[in-house]
Amino acid sequence: MASTQERQADLGWSLGALLRGYLKLSAEAVGDLPGGARGFQVLSIAASNSCGNQAQIADSTGLDRTVLTYLIDDLEKAGLVTRTPDPNDRRSRRVTLTDAGSERLSQLTDRMNQVEDRLLAGLPGDDAAALRKIVARAAHALDEEAEQVCETIDQVRDEVASA
Repeated sequence: MASTQERQADLGWSLGALLRGYLKLSAEAVGDLPGGARGFQVLSIAASNSCGNQAQIADSTGLDRTVLTYLIDDLEKAGLVTRTPDPNDRRSRRVTLTDAGSERLSQLTDRMNQVEDRLLAGLPGDDAAALRKIVARAAHALDEEAEQVCETIDQVRDEVASA
């Protein structure tokens, strides 16, 4: 059996402990939103206007497209998002925030910032900010392919719109 010291030095154990804490706190913070943390992700993506169609959102979040469809249905019923045909591809639906969705996202973002602050409260000085940057860099490196797909789609959309 691993000692406490060995376990604390193990990246997998550390990431797992942080993830469990994050999931628990975030469930409390956004539990009243349709889809909880997943719903928050969709609202955040819709607000950024990157990867706005459903297929791209599914790829970006790692959600099954069918699951995402039901989640967006629930967010739409709650008046937080709308789906509209993509002007550059009528087969595709863009997900956009409503005014109520923007307001709700702002409130939830404040809550999620508090979750992150609570989760990282034990880190001294600038360590919390450094950890956020390092983890974001590692995540983006893993997700670089998905980002490139979104950027390519945006470039094609811009070229079609300007033609």
